[in-house]
Amino acid sequence: MKPGEDRNQTEEILKECKRDNGWFYRLFVSFYPTSGFHFNSKKIVMKTFLFFFSVLNIMLGQSVYGQEKYHLVWSDEFNQAGAPDQASWGYDVGDHGWGNNEMQNYTRSTENAFVRDGKLFIRAIKNNDKWTSARLITKNKVDFLYGKMEIRAKLPEGKGTWPAVWLLPTDWEYGGWPSSGEIDIMEHVGYDPGVVHATVHTESYNHVIGTQVGTSIAVPDFAGAFHNYTVVWDADSVDIYFDDNKYFSFSNDKTGNFATWPFDKRFHLILNIAIGGNWGGAQGIDPDLTEAVMEIEYVRLYSADKKR
Repeated sequence: MKPGEDRNQTEEILKECKRDNGWFYRLFVSFYPTSGFHFNSKKIVMKTFLFFFSVLNIMLGQSVYGQEKYHLVWSDEFNQAGAPDQASWGYDVGDHGWGNNEMQNYTRSTENAFVRDGKLFIRAIKNNDKWTSARLITKNKVDFLYGKMEIRAKLPEGKGTWPAVWLLPTDWEYGGWPSSGEIDIMEHVGYDPGVVHATVHTESYNHVIGTQVGTSIAVPDFAGAFHNYTVVWDADSVDIYFDDNKYFSFSNDKTGNFATWPFDKRFHLILNIAIGGNWGGAQGIDPDLTEAVMEIEYVRLYSADKKR
């Protein structure tokens, strides 16, 4: 590179960032003077932008997605060790296969769900060839209609595991599954490691008839690092984000037909690890697998302010 080219390149990159991100550029340079610094790519600048944005986000307790501004209305930061907070969490329990021929027995035991070191642990355990696990729900405790919900999690690995972060209707006003809908924020099956799925199910679009609508994204470090799994839901669409990048969207067709859009009623969150099942066990369960753990750093629910 010729002398002066790096300075010119830096100036052009900063001009581009200023044009695309005006208000945040001004905040950025107020904390990080650009004189004397050289940037060889817009990516480096934007990574620094994102760092400051994350800090500001935590300080203000709000988040901005698209044209909406969101404010925090509920969260669990998992600061109290022991059993999950009963004011926010309940349990689905049983070993009846859950409609998917799953192998685990869901329990209320703190062997399967507990809070420690600022994290929630959901733990599937094999004992005498039988599996126990936990399925935590916010039903009738933290239900919501529209908003943004963000879950920061690290996923288990192992063939036969099937962790999920998802939403089901609280009141089932349009009838049983799938008529009242389902929103899968994150699913991962252990025989296909590093591929995370987002899906919606309705009466017209569901896996039983092969019409479910969804997509997937590669997450190579799914078991080694925490990531944000987020749903942004309003009257127009259900959008799924991975680490703040939208990779799935399902739009309201505005026909008024619940068969295609049942997402106008309140839903609740489910966190679980299934073992085996029609999908999770499609290639069997690793016979040497004895434990699978999903860790959650926080769950946060935001409500949307008016569009700006």
